[in-house]
Amino acid sequence: MFGISPLGWVHTLGSLPAIPLAVYMIARHGRIVPQSSPGAAYFVFMLIGAATVFLVAHQPISYAIGTVTIVLLLAGYGVGRLPGLGRAAKYIETICLSLTVFLLMVPSVSETLRRVPDGHPLVTDLNSPLLLGSQAALLVMLIVGLTVQIVYLRKQP
Repeated sequence: MFGISPLGWVHTLGSLPAIPLAVYMIARHGRIVPQSSPGAAYFVFMLIGAATVFLVAHQPISYAIGTVTIVLLLAGYGVGRLPGLGRAAKYIETICLSLTVFLLMVPSVSETLRRVPDGHPLVTDLNSPLLLGSQAALLVMLIVGLTVQIVYLRKQP
């Protein structure tokens, strides 16, 4: 179904729960909170998705996205443990983890548009206006979202 291999399904279903977890935490807390239960689950699902991309990817950019996602994920979850960063740790954490959401959503949206509906996908060309518009919308949401998150963090005591 949808031209996805069994390993592809492991990758897809392994990373899919990260999306509602990210939406929940951003809606509730204004950012991804690593110290929470949803934050721990987000880490696991993102790591599954980012690590398995190396097993299913067909394009070199996929390897780069997987690598950058893992680096940002580890940085976002590890920065709070570094001494001496003070408030900067929350900013770095928030930026890194918001970027992981963006790096999850770009290929998710692209692959969905290129596979659904099964047999007659909405997008067949990588230069499709629908695909490019979707990616641009994700970029705008990242920029606006990061701006709002940073302003919110600045207002915290």
